[in-house]
Amino acid sequence: MPKFEATRRVAHTPEEMFRLVADVEAYPQFLPLCEALAVRSRKERDGRTILLADMSIGYKAIRETFTTQVLLKPDEKTIDVKYIDGPFKYLSNIWRFDPADSGCEVHFFIDYEFKSRILGVLMGTMFDRGFRMFSEAFEKRADIIYGVKPA
Repeated sequence: MPKFEATRRVAHTPEEMFRLVADVEAYPQFLPLCEALAVRSRKERDGRTILLADMSIGYKAIRETFTTQVLLKPDEKTIDVKYIDGPFKYLSNIWRFDPADSGCEVHFFIDYEFKSRILGVLMGTMFDRGFRMFSEAFEKRADIIYGVKPA
């Protein structure tokens, strides 16, 4: 039931931003709330990659791990994330990277609901705040990896 959607213009190409978001194993280094991420499997087919990944998130005393299937579509500059297992009833996450003047627009969408109402109440506010920080965290990471582009 909670949804979050954001579009952010960044000074990096769609290809750069796609590569950055597709590098899920690096998330614990810079992404708020992400404590660990392990890729269980990786399959390549028709120019696309399917990952099965476990992500551990935490805030104060609360820790949860969930499994997702991540579909990387470099030709379309999109990343689709489907929920497999964990504390959610469902989770759907979509990233899209569109060309824009001097960079690209990063579109981020997530729709989810926790199985437990109590966990939803405890984690809900923190998740909402975390998602608001995600865009900024990815942009800062892009600036570190690709360099700050002149305005």
